[in-house]
Amino acid sequence: MKTPTLLLALLSVLFLTGCAEKAAVTYVYEDVTYTFADESARAKFQTDREKSLYHRLGGKAAVEAAVDKFYVKVLADKRINHFFEDINMTTQHRKQKAFLSAAFGSPVAWKGKDMRRAHEDMTLTEVHFNAVAENLQKTLEEMKVPQPLISEVMTIAASTKDAVLNRKPAGK
Repeated sequence: MKTPTLLLALLSVLFLTGCAEKAAVTYVYEDVTYTFADESARAKFQTDREKSLYHRLGGKAAVEAAVDKFYVKVLADKRINHFFEDINMTTQHRKQKAFLSAAFGSPVAWKGKDMRRAHEDMTLTEVHFNAVAENLQKTLEEMKVPQPLISEVMTIAASTKDAVLNRKPAGK
């Protein structure tokens, strides 16, 4: 009975000692520390971040500023502002910031509804979708985002059209 206990104690000491000697491989991105199994995993994470549209747009600060400016336009747009009459806009801003961050390549995954489920009860039309897209593009232009990045953003926005309008995906 004592032998298994002693063996477990020795293994625990060896394991903890081995782990204590190995320095953690970490990377700080937007004030969050990420830990990796090895240097190559850290390097891949860093490279992926730097290549992401999210990072090239300016990261969290840029997405937050864009969403705030975007909703000023949306709420002034008579084609679509009625959809937001009973919406908690603080919550809406938070959700949109999280969604766009994930869509543009942030390391934080989107945990909310998919676009089809989020819009399924809204009876949206092409006019509504286009109004949102126009307001997004105008926001980015006013923020002096380079045109190639705006094109990438608008391509991502266009890729959600069938889901947002609750249509079958093209070609299916």
